[in-house]
Amino acid sequence: MIIGVPKEIKTHENRVSLQPGGVLQFIRNGHEVHLQKGAGIGSGFNDEMYKESGATIVDDPDEIWSVADMILKVKEPITEEYPKMRKGQIIFTYFHFAASRELTKAVADSKCVAIAYETVEKADGTLPLLVPMSEVAGRMATQEGAKYLEKPTGGRGVLMGGIPGVPPANVMILGGGIVGINSAKVAAGMGANTTILDLSIQRLRYLDDVMPKNVQTIYSSESAIRNLLPQTDLVIGAVLIPGAKAPNLISREMLSLMRSGTVMVDVAIDQGGCFETSRPTTHADPIYIIDDVVHYCVANMPGAVPFTSTLGLTNVTLPYALQIANKGWRKAMKEDPELKMGLNIANGKIVYKDVARAFDMEYTSIQEVF
Repeated sequence: MIIGVPKEIKTHENRVSLQPGGVLQFIRNGHEVHLQKGAGIGSGFNDEMYKESGATIVDDPDEIWSVADMILKVKEPITEEYPKMRKGQIIFTYFHFAASRELTKAVADSKCVAIAYETVEKADGTLPLLVPMSEVAGRMATQEGAKYLEKPTGGRGVLMGGIPGVPPANVMILGGGIVGINSAKVAAGMGANTTILDLSIQRLRYLDDVMPKNVQTIYSSESAIRNLLPQTDLVIGAVLIPGAKAPNLISREMLSLMRSGTVMVDVAIDQGGCFETSRPTTHADPIYIIDDVVHYCVANMPGAVPFTSTLGLTNVTLPYALQIANKGWRKAMKEDPELKMGLNIANGKIVYKDVARAFDMEYTSIQEVF
């Protein structure tokens, strides 16, 4: 199989979908890897490193898209890449279809095979290919939130840990999953008073056991959120419904409950965002202000720390990508139910129910595409 690795072209996306060691694994399994020139530079991997591992370096991304049996990416194809997708081609990346009708339609129309990192799921419900980037995004959410709490960036001018005689910041985290727990670790470590809200009592019990004393847990409800907002300095949206659009937990009207300069970081923006006033931003222009509340909604947060992110991502995606290359996508999915959960669209048909539901599109059972 020919594996294609194009350079990511989303704004300030410096990650790459395959590190040189991964190239070597594909070559040893009898495959070819065609990598766009400079694709790994942003993550600290130069072309020579890829050549030494056996990759063919290609100048033209169109050539990669035209010859590759499987495209490995980090982020979803963007508008200028839509015409490059073709029937039967496997594309393995983060798609987050439920956040974009345009993307969903373009991929379906291309009749390619879209396997989404974010919906590959283990029997216990965990999402192995989402975990490392959720860990990065969770830790970054607090880091970025702390920065934008500074007065020059529009924030309240609050130091996360306070100082002797001056109280620390109050941080509210919506969701106690991977993003939430990593956000809380950093917030608590910086000395902030941190509150995690979640709908799972079992999860709250676990968090209560493992978190330090400056982290409290509260059962999530609109009433609980409203009660906390007037005293909160930083809100982190960390909710996830696999493959589906994120729920709106903070409405436009609720912004009036917050103090001027409060910061909201929406990590769920890839899935449509969990604040009504959220819209995707970029690393080049990361924030905007509505009703004196600072919104940070960067859709590819881990792209700002590409060395860490690329290593974390490729550690977990490579075994699945090798299965697909060695067996073909149908056989690989028949033998691995985890990978089968990653199939979202194939042969023009939407086979992931929550994606079809998000846009009231036709859903097809996955069995019909095998």
